[in-house]
Amino acid sequence: MVRRIFSVTPGWQTRMCWDDRVGERKPYPSDVSDEQWALIEPVLTAWKAAHPSVSGHEGTYAMREIINAILYQGRTGVQWEYLPHDLPPKSATYYYFAKWRDDGTAQVIHDLLRWYLRESKGRKADPSLVVLDTQSVHAAASSSRPSRACSLSRARSPATILRPVRLAQSQRRRGHQLANRPLRG
Repeated sequence: MVRRIFSVTPGWQTRMCWDDRVGERKPYPSDVSDEQWALIEPVLTAWKAAHPSVSGHEGTYAMREIINAILYQGRTGVQWEYLPHDLPPKSATYYYFAKWRDDGTAQVIHDLLRWYLRESKGRKADPSLVVLDTQSVHAAASSSRPSRACSLSRARSPATILRPVRLAQSQRRRGHQLANRPLRG
């Protein structure tokens, strides 16, 4: 199926309908911007070149619409089956999502968008400082399985490290209190 786009209205995205009519939809807040798409498109083009279809089929949906559907699902939390009708269906969207998640392409796209966002806000591409509070460390340390969010899952938290010191201090205070207590008698 060959897709042709004849005109694009500013502020609207053009899509192809099932009966080969060109339609337009108002963009969702989760849709990628033109600047973001300029970063993502080369990665997806290279991925498509490295993963050709066995049947030679190039796909029915535009890659930008697939990305928009994945971002919509991630932003709203809607189940894959309940994606809006003006976005590609679950079968196409989840197929690419699972492939990209499993082979690391999703992480590459995430990193590109994170770097873009950080640099657009005047920051360095990579963070130079990480701040963890003790609650995060406690949650990671008490987890029964290693946490993806925090690499300190096996590290001892500051509260655990200081526990013997605090215990000794409290015992000394109690000892002092016991020594100064008047005897009954």
